[in-house]
Amino acid sequence: MKQLARILTAVFLLLVIPVALLAQGTVKVGLNYPKTGPYAAEGLDQWRAAELAVEEINAAGGILGKPVEIVWRDSQSKPEVTVVNVSEMIDKDGVKMVFGGASSAVAVAAGKVCDEKKTPFFATLSYSTATTGTEGRWTTFRECYDSWMAAKILGANLKKNFPGKKYLYITADYTWGWTTEASLRQFTDTKDETIHKKFKTPFPTAATEDFRKALGFAKMVKPDVLVLVLFGNDMVEAIRLATSMGMKETMQIVVPNMTLAMAEGGGPKVMEGVIGALPWDWSIPYKYNYTRGKSFVEKFAAKYNRYPSTSGASAYTILYEYKSAVERANSLETAAVVKALEGHEYTLLKDKQYWRGFDHQSVQSIYLVKCKPEVEVLKDKYKLDYFEILSSMPGEEAAVSMAEWKSERKAAGKSETLQ
Repeated sequence: MKQLARILTAVFLLLVIPVALLAQGTVKVGLNYPKTGPYAAEGLDQWRAAELAVEEINAAGGILGKPVEIVWRDSQSKPEVTVVNVSEMIDKDGVKMVFGGASSAVAVAAGKVCDEKKTPFFATLSYSTATTGTEGRWTTFRECYDSWMAAKILGANLKKNFPGKKYLYITADYTWGWTTEASLRQFTDTKDETIHKKFKTPFPTAATEDFRKALGFAKMVKPDVLVLVLFGNDMVEAIRLATSMGMKETMQIVVPNMTLAMAEGGGPKVMEGVIGALPWDWSIPYKYNYTRGKSFVEKFAAKYNRYPSTSGASAYTILYEYKSAVERANSLETAAVVKALEGHEYTLLKDKQYWRGFDHQSVQSIYLVKCKPEVEVLKDKYKLDYFEILSSMPGEEAAVSMAEWKSERKAAGKSETLQ
């Protein structure tokens, strides 16, 4: 009977002791990423890189001497799912930080919940200007670049090579699509929608027929430059259809925010000659001799038998930057971590970056790319050598200025400082 009583007491204690108390010995971080849905390929790379980073960090002693544990949820690229996910991870699982996402609508939703619950949030793959702009918050940081930065380097190239030409925008109908299109129109002088037309596709529910209609409209309009403001599987579906319809023969196709997973999904023949922008590619550390970046690529390839993408690089960097901020602050408290991040410079997988104080954007170099000929892609060990780096632009030149940021916030009725 005594033995039974001890067992029942132990079970009772396990049921009533708060989760946060049980987890005192670990630092829990929450990864809200698209395991399923149109951005699943980008999500998988976040998980892989996060897993690698946690293995390395724990092998080196963890954070403040405590092992790191990842708690994850599938965002499905849906804001309403994200609200539930992030709330549960903070309230029930006791995570100290949340990161992830491949949809800006998801990033904005996660950032709002984290701000309400005073928990740091790092956007891993969120290109809408709103994420650190009109929807920017005191607890939100974005490690990747944004659509404004991509549009700036793309615009310079397109204005030079396609002066006075007609554009058509096929755009995902949500915050990333809207702000990406608006940014690129500004930097290519294509704001006049009576000349440079648009066609919106639903998100995240777009089907093949939606892209077929959009491309049928493009065939009728006959633009010189076809801009696919689409991401993940949506871009893959659209560009495959465009190629099968012979559109690459008469139009320059532009994908403003490119990733390795998207190029791989399209395939080397389909992607050949497509122009885009990105903040990082596995080839960049080798082109510019970034030692830590090369080490990451090689460890990732050894573990997963493929190269990491921009999405993975950002997730990996976020975990190391969170560790660094916590240890500089000697605290897991949000206010101390935010203060340790603001203005901090870091060099990890490429050249120097820094967390800008007024908007919490990671200011960094960005790259203009063109997809290589099929024959060159297929020479690579993993058949993933997709991008020719055409040019780069320093982060300070590419990023929105403080005056522009404040003006945008004011127009949206938001405070001119992060709250």
